[in-house]
Amino acid sequence: MSQPQRDITLRFLAEPQDVNFGGKVHGGAVMKWIDLAAYACAAGWSGRYCVTAYAGGIRFIAPIHVGSLVEVEAKVIYTGNSSMHIALEVNACDPKSLNRRLTTHCIVIMVAVDQNGQPEKIPEWIPKTEADIKQHATAKKLMEIRKKIGEEMEIFVE
Repeated sequence: MSQPQRDITLRFLAEPQDVNFGGKVHGGAVMKWIDLAAYACAAGWSGRYCVTAYAGGIRFIAPIHVGSLVEVEAKVIYTGNSSMHIALEVNACDPKSLNRRLTTHCIVIMVAVDQNGQPEKIPEWIPKTEADIKQHATAKKLMEIRKKIGEEMEIFVE
């Protein structure tokens, strides 16, 4: 059996249909690209169909212009029984210069599911490098923070 794929990078050019009224790439388009990369990463790790369970901490740092070369990098930083925490970075540059700059970053949680939409067991990811260990620990801290935020958000879903 082949080793699961932990990370993936999607590359493409930002197109005119991705632009908002301000002339920059629309945040919704960036979020779609993030979701696509998170799915590809999670499916590559789990070998299963996956659904988005959470997207958070998204930070739009710099605008993306039409014609920019966009790279969406995704990597597994934590696994549960069926869930995968995926760290994502979006970088963009003029394709002639290749001077990349960070434009967006976030965390997405994907869940592997069967044909009935029920969670399926996935391979465990074990951090090895110092950077991986730090990211893994941060993912665990974020789980606790999200739990508290979820409790606070209950007032809005009554």
